[in-house]
This record gives sequence, C-alpha cells and structure tokens, in this order.
Amino acid sequence: MNRSNRSILGLNEDKVAAHRTRTLWLIGVLHAFTHLYGVALLPLYLEIQRDFGLPGVEQATLLVTVIGLAYFIPSYVLGVMADRFNRTRLLSIGLITNALGFILIAVSPGYGWAIAGAALSGFGGSFYHPAATALTVQLFPEARGRALGLVGIGASVGFFFGPVYSGWRAGAGSGWRAPVLELGLLGLVAAAIFLALVREAPARQPGAEVNRDGRVPAQAMFPTAALWLFFVCSALLFSLRDFAGSAMGTSASLFFQKAHGFGTSLTGLALSGIFIASAVSNPLFGRLSDRGRIRWLSALLLLAALLMFLFPRVPATWSVPVLLAYGFFFMASYPVTEAALMEAVPDAVRGRVFGLFITICGLIGNVAHWAMGDWVGSMGAGASQPSAYYPLYSMLALLVLASLGALPFLRGIRKREHLEVPSGAGALPLAGFPEL
Repeated sequence: MNRSNRSILGLNEDKVAAHRTRTLWLIGVLHAFTHLYGVALLPLYLEIQRDFGLPGVEQATLLVTVIGLAYFIPSYVLGVMADRFNRTRLLSIGLITNALGFILIAVSPGYGWAIAGAALSGFGGSFYHPAATALTVQLFPEARGRALGLVGIGASVGFFFGPVYSGWRAGAGSGWRAPVLELGLLGLVAAAIFLALVREAPARQPGAEVNRDGRVPAQAMFPTAALWLFFVCSALLFSLRDFAGSAMGTSASLFFQKAHGFGTSLTGLALSGIFIASAVSNPLFGRLSDRGRIRWLSALLLLAALLMFLFPRVPATWSVPVLLAYGFFFMASYPVTEAALMEAVPDAVRGRVFGLFITICGLIGNVAHWAMGDWVGSMGAGASQPSAYYPLYSMLALLVLASLGALPFLRGIRKREHLEVPSGAGALPLAGFPEL
C-alpha cells in the first residue's frame, strides 16, 4: 500500500487496504445501476408504444436516446466538479437523481412526462463516470486496468439485470411500469448503502495545491494545441464505436421481436447475453491490458466487428450465442480504453478529460437508439426478414473498424504528456482480490 492512498483517505495503514477493497466493490455497485437504467427499457419498446398510443416505435426508442443525451451533455461539467470537489459525494447525488428519474418514468401519465423522467434519469447518470473513473485510478495507481476491469463487472451486472428483469416482469403480466418503478426504488436503497459505507475521498493527491476553501485550483487539461487535436480526434473516432454499440442493443431488440418472433421475456434474456459475458472479460482483459493497452484494445475491437457482421447472418438458434460472444469482446474494450485515457493525463485533470471524452462519444453514440428505431421502422413488412438487416449490421461493423483510427492519437497523447508506463507496470495484485 503506498503512502499516497493512506494520505488521500485519512486512514491508518491497517484500515486502508480494507477501505480500498470496499470502495472498489461499492463503486462497482453504482456502476451496475448507472448502466441498468440505460438498458432496462430496451425490451419494453413495443409495450410503451401501445400504452402511450405512439404512432411509431421510434418514439419509444427516443426515451433511451433522451436518457443517453441527458447523461452525456453535462459530463464535462461533472468532470470539472470531480476534479475540484468530493468524488464520493458526487456519486451519491448522481444515483439518487438517476433513480428518481426512473420512478418518474414509471408513474408518468403521458409521453411528455416520460420524456422528462428520462432526461432526469440521464442527468443523474452523468455524475458517475467522471468521478468514479478518476477515483478508481486515484485509489489503485499500481493496477489501473485491472481495477477498472473489476469495476466493469458492475456494468456487466447492470446491463444483464436491467433487460432481464424488465422483460420478465412485463412478460409476466405486470406491464412495463412495474419493473421500471421497482428498479427506481432499488436505486434509492443502493444510494443509502453507499452513503453509509464509503468514506469521503477528496479529488486531489497529497501535496497538491489547494485554495483556502480546500478546493483544487483549475489546471489546463492539455498544454498544447497538438494534444487538444489528438484528444478530439480520438474522442470522435471512439464515438463511432459507441454509436455501433448503442445501435447493437436497440436493433437487436427489434430484430429478435420482428425477425425471429421473440416475446419481451425472451428478448430481455437474449439482450442480456451482450453484457453478462463481460463480467468475465472486463477484469480479464483489463488486467491483460496493463501490459499492452493498444494491442489488446485492437484485438477486442476487431473481434467485435466480425461478430457484429455475422449476427443477422447466422440461424436463429445461433443468434444469441453470437450476441454473447460479441458482448464478451466489445464490452471489454471500455475499461481498457478508460485505463489508457486515464494514464495518459495527470490526476488533476482526469475528471474533466473523461467528462469531455464521454460527452463527445455519448452525444454521437446515443443518437443510435432513435436512429435504429427509425431504420427498422422504415423497413415496413420487410423487418420480418433477417436478410433485411444485413446492410445495417455491415454498417455497424465498419464503424467499429473505423474507431481503430483513434488508437494512434491516444498513444500520441501519452507520449507527448511524457506519461508512458513502463512494461510490466501495474502488475501488482490488488488488495482484497484473488489473482484471476
């Protein structure tokens, strides 16, 4: 255990290891809720359309797009706050707001109120990633990829549980509102537990300059125009990956129901295949990437693109296994990307850098939910034929391949910031976790 972590947390040496482990697990729990709320509506599109009397399914898919846009638009501002204020407190406020938004969706008397609830929920979710990513790297500087991979297990659980639970409850005759309300209430309980168990952590390293009020003074995100250019180019290219990933979830929901005749329960279970395999792949590839970020990230995206292309072309009995394999590789690219970005910049700007990064990626990526609803809606009767989806999934695979162009820019940021990590760095075991 290094001195910086002891000083950051204000704990003695006997307690700091247990606190780091507990904090990492609880950050993972919040990660689960953050992503659960982003996917729980996926199997419910057709029921929401019928309940509100909407003329097209694209209006139902717009709810998820609104959640995403409200999630990503304020991310830079939340990143600024994560660099200057208490990160654990921000995480608590975010989950409470996220959950309240979902409760509003559930009790909405009309479509307009549901849109408002989606916006509130997404705004609450925007608190999570800038604060959580910076805090995780702050607590575990010796094994960034592995720590972020372990936190990524929470995302896997949330991505899995959201569509499975909502699809099962709706398919059992409870309607779409019951699971949405229940998930919102469960989020409030989780926020209370987090507040009770996690010690507050300031957004600064020991010895960092602070103002009289204890806040960290502003520091330039990137010192040169070249670094800014590299950063913006990498974010724009990674947004192609994020668009394809968001599109995969919504389009697969409609594909299963329209082309293969799945019900809401089976669709929710099938969609969970995208995410549950990443409970293994996130920590696995996160740890492997501590010895070669760019190499492993390239391999993950290449394999994901291939499986996207194959998805509509395999028989119905193979579609779910292909989707599961796609999720195994694609979802693991996120903690590896986060680790690469966080180690490319100093701690004092990590919240802002990550906040702006996901703002760019998210604004572009989350348009995909509405776009896929519109694309599939335009197929008309042809949406019942798997072959009608071939161009769509070919396009998504090409977008993932194009996102590989971000990697040279990401490497360039790290080199120009003189933050290259020596080979083998970060191989130390994490306290409280067995070797994988």
